Formats: sequence, structure tokens, C-alpha cells
Amino acid sequence: MSTQITISLPDEMYQRAESLAKLVSREVADILVDAIALSLLPVVSRSQNFQKIAEMSDEEVLALTALQMSPKQDEQLSALLDRQQAGELAEGERSQLMALMQIYQEGLLRKAQALHEAVRRGLREPLSP
Repeated sequence: MSTQITISLPDEMYQRAESLAKLVSREVADILVDAIALSLLPVVSRSQNFQKIAEMSDEEVLALTALQMSPKQDEQLSALLDRQQAGELAEGERSQLMALMQIYQEGLLRKAQALHEAVRRGLREPLSP
């Protein structure tokens, strides 16, 4: 089931979505649906499934600052992104790509939160600009 809505986008945002849609031979609406799905899903799952970083030990926080995708997932993500850019991504691969992108985004968010906490606690120096 889906709900149809009408939204107004800044011209620049629409142009970026339109460019990406042309690049991967997809409809602009599909690109926007994927973008919204990718940006909202991590927020919901993160808040429900992970220990709060502020409650972690110093060692756990520091370990989380080095968080990375597994080499296998990273390789799969790169291959799927290459296939998407070449316009060769099959429909079944699209869901796999979205899942890997979600894992990547959630990991990146978690790592950034851990870095913030590590700096707050004085465990690490702030990253230089």
C-alpha cells in the first residue's frame, strides 16, 4: 500500500534528483521515494535497537569510533553502486542496495556519534577542519 502526496521541492533539489534519475534511467519519483526511504529508515531502527552511546564505557565508545562495514558488505555495496551508475541494476538488486546503504548510513551515523562522545569525554582530540 502507498499514499500519494504532493510536495514542493526547492528547484536545486529537484534538479539533482532529475539528474540522478537520468543517470540511472529511472523516474524522478522513484529516486525521491528511495531518498526518503533511505533517510527515514535509519532513524527509526537506530533509536530502537542500540545502546545509547552516552551509557557506554570509554572502551566501547573508542571501539565504535573505528566502526566500518565488513569488507564483504563494502565490496557488495561498491559493486551494486557501480551497476546502478551503469544503469544495469536489476530490480532484486535495488532492495539489496538499499539495505546496504542503510547499513552504511547507520554505521556512519553511529561512528559520528561515538566520535562526538569521545571528544566530549576527552578521549580523543577534535577532528581538524
